[in-house]
Amino acid sequence: MYFNLAAEVLRHESIMTTEAKAKEARIMTDKMITLGKSGGLHSRRQALALLGDKKVVGKVFGELATRYANRSGGYTRVLKTGSRRGDGAPMALLELVR
Repeated sequence: MYFNLAAEVLRHESIMTTEAKAKEARIMTDKMITLGKSGGLHSRRQALALLGDKKVVGKVFGELATRYANRSGGYTRVLKTGSRRGDGAPMALLELVR
């Protein structure tokens, strides 16, 4: 579930989810960008095995790897947005840092 959330963050560059899910998916998203920065074949196969979508892996190894080439970590941020109307669960916006 968390790798699916990470894939959606990498595809859309921001998602709205619960706070707990956002904090866990942030770890997976940062790991995928770090794999993209290394750029090797083994890293690409690892990312494809975890994400399962060739377009997202291509974006990670192309666009996002060059965007974060000079950054040593902290590729995502979690912004708290309040609580969900139905059950009161704390919601957060998980997005990639520009």
